[in-house]
Amino acid sequence: MEQQQVNVTINGKKIQAPNALTVIQAVWHAGGTQVEGVGCLEGVCGSCRVMVKRANSPTVETQLGCQTLIEDGMQVIFLGFPSPTHHRYQLSDIQNSWESYAYFHHIFPEAKHCRMCHGCNVSCPKGIDVEQVVYLATKGRFRQAGKLFVECVMCNLCMTACPENIAPNHVGLFCRRVIPYFYLRPSNLISRLEEIRQGKHTINLD
Repeated sequence: MEQQQVNVTINGKKIQAPNALTVIQAVWHAGGTQVEGVGCLEGVCGSCRVMVKRANSPTVETQLGCQTLIEDGMQVIFLGFPSPTHHRYQLSDIQNSWESYAYFHHIFPEAKHCRMCHGCNVSCPKGIDVEQVVYLATKGRFRQAGKLFVECVMCNLCMTACPENIAPNHVGLFCRRVIPYFYLRPSNLISRLEEIRQGKHTINLD
């Protein structure tokens, strides 16, 4: 079956491509490089965040270019990286799990100022209840918060949408890190660490 050709505008450039392509694939189809600004090809997901306006729709949505199929009349703009987060920490500085709650509020003091404005939820292309993650984290319920954040690709869209500069994705990442650090590691991780200890895997730290 012959694919339908559609006309889209990406970063101000008009492109004609098959409608079965994603935004990223349409850029490549038009001759764009396959490495510039596409973090998944370099081992980092989440860098293909885009703003999308569909034909005959008054709304603009934030999505991921690798998951969004092009449509006729669609307008797309790739979003640049926001300012780097100011949060810096080492889990090794936390002496025990009892201190993790106070340590969290030391690293993310702005988290308690969440307005529940839903901006982070609306902007998340993965449909994560980001607002709930922040709420749970401020209550010290890191395990529950971390479970909600499994699908996060660190696109930073929630961070750009937050009026309190909370960086919700980094809150979620902290929760996912602190739980295995203080509690039982997953069985597959334990097995892999043992294989590394036995020299079965070459580790390149460069």
